[in-house]
Amino acid sequence: MISKKKTWSQKMRPDMKHTIKVSDNAFADIPAGCSFLIATPGIVEEYVRNIPEGRHIPIKQMREDLAAEYHAEYMCPVTAGIFLRIVAENAWEELMKGKSVSKITPFWRMIDMKAPSAKKLACGTDFIREMREKEGLPV
Repeated sequence: MISKKKTWSQKMRPDMKHTIKVSDNAFADIPAGCSFLIATPGIVEEYVRNIPEGRHIPIKQMREDLAAEYHAEYMCPVTAGIFLRIVAENAWEELMKGKSVSKITPFWRMIDMKAPSAKKLACGTDFIREMREKEGLPV
């Protein structure tokens, strides 16, 4: 049986619930014994939607903000990056289906043009650069 590739919309997983775990071992920037949040694509999307126009928020700041909001010491850096990509690709998918740019999640406010992840996105760096320039953000 051949499985059909999931759309980015399906990867948003609205049924997914966040979890708080305690690290057994040190992991990335999370020391052993510390609590960390595994958010959801929906939580990340809501965070990005609330970034004001013309403002850049680095992923590290999102991780700190969401960890505090959900009463954890840290937020998992791996899932933070994965979920930000899902949010960005879903927004691009919506734009390609005809939704106006003003109605999609403004992921360009978090994606650093120099980050390797920017080059992996379906929208390409030209779209991110264009949107950042329109909002007066550094490119």
